[in-house]
Parts: sequence; structure tokens; C-alpha cells
Amino acid sequence: KCQWNAQIAITRFFDGDADTVDPAAEAARAPPPPPPPPPPQAGRRAETLMDSISPRASTSRSRGDGPDAAPRVVPTPESQLTHPMPFPFSILLLPFKFTYAIFQRVFSTTAYLFPFLPRLFARFWSGRTSHPSRDAGRRPLNPRDTAARFMREFEEEYSVPHNTLPFHEGGYAQAFDLAKRDLKYLLVVLLSPEHDDTAPFVRETLLSPDFLDFVKEPKTNVVLWGGTVQDAEAYQVASALNVTRFPYACLIVHTPAVSSTSMSRIATSSGPVTAQDLLAKLQTAMQKQCQELEGIRRQRQEQQASRSLRQEQESAYERSLAQDREKARVRREEEAEREKVGREERERGERRAETGRRVAAWRRWRAQGIASEPGSEVKDAVRISLRLPSGERVVRKFRAEAELEGLYAFVECYDLLQNSAELSEKEAPEPEAGYEHEYKFRLVSPMPREVYDLEKGGRIRDRIGRSGNLIVEKIVGEEDEEEEEEGDEGDEGE
Repeated sequence: KCQWNAQIAITRFFDGDADTVDPAAEAARAPPPPPPPPPPQAGRRAETLMDSISPRASTSRSRGDGPDAAPRVVPTPESQLTHPMPFPFSILLLPFKFTYAIFQRVFSTTAYLFPFLPRLFARFWSGRTSHPSRDAGRRPLNPRDTAARFMREFEEEYSVPHNTLPFHEGGYAQAFDLAKRDLKYLLVVLLSPEHDDTAPFVRETLLSPDFLDFVKEPKTNVVLWGGTVQDAEAYQVASALNVTRFPYACLIVHTPAVSSTSMSRIATSSGPVTAQDLLAKLQTAMQKQCQELEGIRRQRQEQQASRSLRQEQESAYERSLAQDREKARVRREEEAEREKVGREERERGERRAETGRRVAAWRRWRAQGIASEPGSEVKDAVRISLRLPSGERVVRKFRAEAELEGLYAFVECYDLLQNSAELSEKEAPEPEAGYEHEYKFRLVSPMPREVYDLEKGGRIRDRIGRSGNLIVEKIVGEEDEEEEEEGDEGDEGE
């Protein structure tokens, strides 16, 4: 009734109006059916049933635009892969665990006696499933040691020298980050020893001269990472990439068209494939992505150049600023040193002025207390001949009971005693309380040399005798030395 149009027939059947509507007219008004799809190209492998019904394939076809995102897989620690069972359930399952342990011991003994049985079971099981499987009894290692173990087993299994294939010596996450940072292509190869296609794929494809030249050529910028699904890390990578068939290879690269940080799969290969087909697929995908990567590389080079220029400018500015700070520091130190020297000079000048003022006041007061020279009528007077530091010779008489300090006071106040008129004008005040005068000279008898110091005291008659020739020697102190040094520096400056 519907002219063999199944869509119209189904619609009218469920709507219940198949008898009221003319099916022929309705079929005539229906749009023509779409043309049949073109036949598949020669040499193109048809998709397997597992690939066609896999969720990943359906998602990719439904999306229809852009490459598949490649996740960054960090291996989960072995302790987090299995969760401990609660204690009550472990008690209930204890008989089953005991039975399983006995069965495992019996099976291991049988496998030891008949080595072909495990391989037979493995081949039988691998033929019935395509999902990745992991050997739980394999010792878990860190990513770097796992990669080293894989390369060692690969070289021993296929009898090839070391580094025949330049596998990355780290984990998948490290290779992923390296490719993302340096804008390189990450070629991931996942193998499963349980599959029969693994050995031919390795010998005929991976170890072919063309493929070896391709992955070893520096210009291709390929980071090769491989693993076996017997290891936990490779198993997790296979699960994250939704691998359904082995051997598996995919090319991952940074795709700036998707986002600034995205990593995507631009080419994949599942199952056995020749080296020429695999290289053609990889090179085609790399050529499509080459322009975008070159643009990103130029952009990064420009950013790096600008960053380097900015760092050089900042370094030059920091050096200039450091030099200015050093000059300012030296200038501050010099100014502080000059201020310190000036302050010390002012303090020394003030001390010298204060000391000179006190000495002058004491000399005026002491000069008024010096007894006058006894006349010729005094028969026991002591005659002293003094040679002053200026070279002047002074002869004076002193009373026999006069103290030796009076002789020192006469020498100290000799210049004032010459101007007796100034001394008689007004009476000099007494020295300040606590002031003790210190004589800066000493009286010495030249031959034989004898020093008449004030520490022993005594009268002039008792210490010197009825007469004596004395020399006035200056006692040079620290202040006098500083004054002499300053005088010498002034003379040199002139």
C-alpha cells in the first residue's frame, strides 16, 4: 500500500490512518531516497565490528570536527588500584580465599610440569577478547624503571642492540610534557604479548629501516614512547586512549586550533599494518599540522626573544642601580667620615680651648702667689740658673725655705711675671673646683744628669743646694704629638 516505503508504512501503522490516506499519493510526494554510498577505496582496511560499535568511534563520528583529545595519564600507585575489603566480608570470603590459594598452587605446579599449557590458555583467551589485560603478578615499578624494563625486555625478545628504537626513558606523563613543551610529536606504541600480531608488527614495521630512519631523524621531532599492557602504566594509558585492538600506535601533538594547551591524537593505527602505510599516515597527519606548529614556534621564539630582551634590560638596569647604590654608599661613608673627622677636630679644639682657658686662669692666679725675688741682704738664698726651651737663660734667687713647686710655678708663669703691670691691675680668681694643674715640663741637671720631679717634693735648698744650673725639658704628651703632626701636615701643604 505504501509503495514499499518502510518509513511511510511504519508511520501510518502507528498513527492508525493507513486506510484513510492514499499511500500511493503519499509515497509519490515523499523525497527520493539518498544515493548509495560510494564503494570503499582500494587498499583501505574496513573497520572491524569492535571499532564500529566502540563508544569512542561513535563519539568521534558524531562530533565530526577536530581531532580526539589525548589525555595526560599519570600512573596510579599500586596501593590505590585495589581497595581493601571490609573486615566482615573478608571473614566471610576467607574459605574462598583459601580454596583459591590451593588452586593457584596446584595450577602453578601443573604449569611448571607442562609449560605449554599457560601459552595455550593465553592464546585461547587472547583470541576471544580485544581489551587490554594486565599481568597482576608483574612487579610494579616507578615510570622510569618501568620504561627501562620494557626496553630491556624488548631488546631481549627481538634480539636487537640497545637503543635500536629511541624509546623515551621516562614515563608517559614525562614524554607527554616534553612533547607539549618543545612542540614535538609524541608517537605512542602499545604492545600486548598475548596477541599474535605483536611479533610480526615489531619485526616488519617497527624494526623496518624506513621506520627506524623516520623516528631517528632529528628533523621529524618525534618522541617515541612504548609500553606493554602487562605494566600498570601502559595499561592505564591504553584504557585512557580507549584502545580496542593491539598492536596500537597513535601520534599526539599540540593542537593550537582547539585550545592553547590541548594535546590531540592526529593519527591512529590499530592492528597489523605495514611500515609504508604507517609512515604514510603519520607523515600526512604531520604535514597537516606543520603550519600551525610553525606558527606557534615563531610565536614562542618572538616571546622568548622579547623575554630575553626584557631580562637583559632588567639586568642592565639592576647593574646600573647597583652601581648607583654603591656610589651613594661610598659617598655617604665619605661624608660620614668627614663629619666624624670634623666633629673630632671640633671636640679636640673645644677641649684644647677649655684646657687653655683653665690653664691661663690658673697661671694668672698662681703668678700672683709667687714670692718676689729676695734681695742681697738674704744670705742663704738659692741661686738658680734656668735655660728655657726657647734658649733664653734666666737667673733668679729663691728663698731657702721655698718649695720645689715654687720653682716649677716660676718657670710656668715666667712670661706673665715679665708683665707685672697686668698682674697688679686686678686680682685673678681662684681656679675652678677640682682642677689640678699638670706641668708639661721637668727640671733637669745636665751634668751629672738628674731629674728634679715634683713627686718627691721638698724644698729647693734641700733638693738642689745653694745654686744650680737647670734645663727646662718639655714633656711631650698625646695632645702635643697631635698638634705637632697637624703642624707638620700644614707645613707640607704649604
